[in-house]
Amino acid sequence: MKIKKGIPLIDQHDKSGFYGGKFGGNYVAETLKKPIDDLTKLFEQYRNDKNFLKERDGLYESYVGKPTRFIKLQNLTDHLGGAQIYAKMVSDANGGAHKIYNAITHAMLCKRAKKKYICTDTGAGYNGKMFSMVAKKFGLGCKVFMGTRDIERQKPNCDAIRKNGADIVPVNSGSKTLVDAVSECIRYWVSNCDKVHMGIGSLVGPNIFVKICGWSTAQISRELKIQLEEEFGEIPNKLKLINCVGGGSSAYGFWSEFFDYNKNQVELIGVEAGGPKNSKLHAAPLSKNSKIGVLHGAAAYCIQNSDGQINETESISSGLDYPSVSPIHCLLKDSGRARYVYATDEEALNAFKLVTELEEISPSLEPAHAFAEAIKIAPKLDDSTTLIVDSCGDSLKDKDIIKKHLGSYRR
Repeated sequence: MKIKKGIPLIDQHDKSGFYGGKFGGNYVAETLKKPIDDLTKLFEQYRNDKNFLKERDGLYESYVGKPTRFIKLQNLTDHLGGAQIYAKMVSDANGGAHKIYNAITHAMLCKRAKKKYICTDTGAGYNGKMFSMVAKKFGLGCKVFMGTRDIERQKPNCDAIRKNGADIVPVNSGSKTLVDAVSECIRYWVSNCDKVHMGIGSLVGPNIFVKICGWSTAQISRELKIQLEEEFGEIPNKLKLINCVGGGSSAYGFWSEFFDYNKNQVELIGVEAGGPKNSKLHAAPLSKNSKIGVLHGAAAYCIQNSDGQINETESISSGLDYPSVSPIHCLLKDSGRARYVYATDEEALNAFKLVTELEEISPSLEPAHAFAEAIKIAPKLDDSTTLIVDSCGDSLKDKDIIKKHLGSYRR
């Protein structure tokens, strides 16, 4: 299973939307085929339109704040020894996370489709917060579907969503988390697609949503590539890019400019949620060898029970507890271009504690999983290796969870 060089990975699918012949696709009801076709045509019409790109880039600069910082974590580097550790501070983006890029694209498409309402899903609350922000900016009505368990866990982001004028639709079905929120959001869109635009919050779902999300978050690696050349004069010869992976949107954005590099020069490491140390439940379909299944319109590795039904997940991070993953990450795993591991809840908490004690940054529990892997491997590497962690979210949303487990909380 090969990845073609010189072609954006989001475009390396066949006419049915499959990556590598078996991941992705459009497993949707007949009622969704036309709205998906309409959205596909709309996106393809505007993705290379000069005025569309000018507006997008203007928003990234004046509204999101580009570029987000690229910093060396000198204290962490000195403490661990070995590799040189850096962070791409995507949490600097307006709203505190990478989700803003995808939200902006969807709001722009919503306006061009002449629709006045937008709906989306959220788990950690960041995607809902970002969609509510851009909906307010663009004058759109907004509904955010969110599991009731996540509503309890992510109060700060829920408060922000409501403050921005959006409605939170509580989802009580299933595990009451992200997977159920996505399902309910899609059901709502089926009935209201003539007047409502839907944006899925990650790199999952029917093919067009994968493409729009990846196209949007690619801004992260465009910035990083320039910052690396400014810092080192070139792309380092021994570079490791470490990112947490739930659905996989921030990881795709962090890596997209580097897929064509030899993996011996640029290694891509995805870190999934391994769940509590003594639990059999996890959210790590790639690193724990789950089988292929179909969820939310796409074929991908899915966490399933013995009957082939989607299984519940468990993670301290509500942004990573999705039971499947993007079809693009499945392709990256099977092609060998990216390597996937997992970090437990305890490892993520310990990583958060160490990083915040040593550095003036405060990552959310999602990138804390990536920091856990960096902390694990850095001492085993020499100082000619550069590790970069995508700090893709700010810990403000997790303050209550962190306080419960670690006592004190410093942002």
